[in-house]
Amino acid sequence: MTGLITMDDLTNEAILEVLDDAERLLPVARGDTYLPLLQGKILGNLFFEPSTRTRMSFETAMKRLGGDVVNLGDVKTSSVVKGETLYDTIQMVDGYTDIIAMRHPRQGAAQYAQDSARVPVLNGGDGAGHHPTQTMLDLFTIRQAHGSLEGLKVVLAGDLRYGRTVHSLSHALTRFGCELVLASPNLLRMPREIVEDLTAHGATVTETEDLLGSIDEADVVYMTRIQKERFADEDEYTKVAGAYKLHANNLEGAKASMIIMHPLPRVDEIHPSVDSTRHARYFEQAFNGVVARMALLCRLLGVSVPTDVPQGGEA
Repeated sequence: MTGLITMDDLTNEAILEVLDDAERLLPVARGDTYLPLLQGKILGNLFFEPSTRTRMSFETAMKRLGGDVVNLGDVKTSSVVKGETLYDTIQMVDGYTDIIAMRHPRQGAAQYAQDSARVPVLNGGDGAGHHPTQTMLDLFTIRQAHGSLEGLKVVLAGDLRYGRTVHSLSHALTRFGCELVLASPNLLRMPREIVEDLTAHGATVTETEDLLGSIDEADVVYMTRIQKERFADEDEYTKVAGAYKLHANNLEGAKASMIIMHPLPRVDEIHPSVDSTRHARYFEQAFNGVVARMALLCRLLGVSVPTDVPQGGEA
């Protein structure tokens, strides 16, 4: 496997294998067990856009496995401001590292980077395009809660137009037979080509502006932030800002097993009152970024995860 640019780079079987590896690596991610599977390996973190969870979880994942990390750092202090092209940056980092994690504001940049590099590239988000490593931690979180990915009813809510997390996740869920409810303001509907592709692959897709009316039958409610930075026109953003706000009292009719997820950061779309409910999974979801990315780093670097990872103490 060269890199992970979109979820199309993983078969369903490979997805489940990565999730199984992630499950075994949980004690390592928690720091209960030291397992230096990637000792001597170096990850290059290239983040051309702001990031907290993705960048830090990649770095934590690599270090928990005994590897090391070099960071591009603030783009303003890099050679990018001198006019260095993405191709030249990738060529340079390719020589320093064994694997690259990259986030870039331009859709398609991750594929361009993989085409330019000899080492594997992990797409940490390319504009409004794809975010496959987020999808893997999302699938891990869903499987943890429900025991399976098959046949669930999943509500994807908020910014479905620009939200790369839901673009990748919707395709993956369709592959496991999930029913999708796409709840968004009309201005932020899922792009037509994605909806058509989902239905062409057999998905049952319902589009609605009514989030609250979709909750009671859901197994998963996946909230997203209205992304001000993706809007060219601030007036358009103002029309939809704060469109959905989920409170604990909106969940009274929900299934006991329903979980609420969010790729974070949240603004005001999930009220803090939801945090203490049995449904909240978004902080656990953020932690799962470490374990999912550990499993992906191992896979892309050709390192097998032992089936008998110790549960505590030195490995």
